Parts: sequence; C-alpha cells; structure tokens
Amino acid sequence: QVQLVESGGGLVQAGGSLRLSCALSGRTFTNFPMGWFRQAPGKEREFVAAVTWSGTLYYVDSVKGRFTISRDNAKNTMYLQMNSLKPEDTAVYYCAARDYSGNIGAVSSYNYWGQGTQVTVSS
Repeated sequence: QVQLVESGGGLVQAGGSLRLSCALSGRTFTNFPMGWFRQAPGKEREFVAAVTWSGTLYYVDSVKGRFTISRDNAKNTMYLQMNSLKPEDTAVYYCAARDYSGNIGAVSSYNYWGQGTQVTVSS
C-alpha cells in the first residue's frame, strides 16, 4: 500500500522559512516525478514544484527564487525548502506521486497524495 506522509508545516511570520518533508512508503517511483501542490481556502489546488527521478526541477513562477524542491531517492523522501514566505503562501501543502506520464503541473496527472500539512504565514 502506497503512503505519502507530509511533515514540517506550521505557523511562521512573513519573511520566515519552513521545510516540508514527504516520506514515501510502499513502493519506489522509479522514473517518475514527485511534486508539491497547495490549496488555499476557497481556491483550487495548484501546482507548486516538481522534481523528476533524474533531478530536473519545475516551479510555479510565484515561488521561483524562494522555494527549493529536492528529492533523496535512497530515502524515498522529498523536501520543499520555503524561504521568504509571504502571507499568500498560506495553504495546505500536499505531496504527490504518480506512476504514469502526464503534465507535470496538473493535479490530474498524480494518482497518489499525502494528507496535507498546513502552512500559515502571518503578516
């Protein structure tokens, strides 16, 4: 049974930093990317960042230069380092994985999801 478990969320002041982790168990997603998405209240879930098995990185424009995604394949763990946080980054953050090809930034392209971790940035 595949499980993705996020950790590291919390409350931080604007300008602060948080590091999210996503531990994957049940299988190894060789050759497929993993990603981070977020969902703010009243809004649709949106793509934040993704990393392929080989280390190619993708980011939504609003987080470029502030967030860094990484992946430790040996540990089956993915990370999201978030710096210079803004109140508009407040959301539930989800990690996601998939075992088929598709648009790397599309919610529908991922078939495994974590339960989410809350990130709140105060102004």
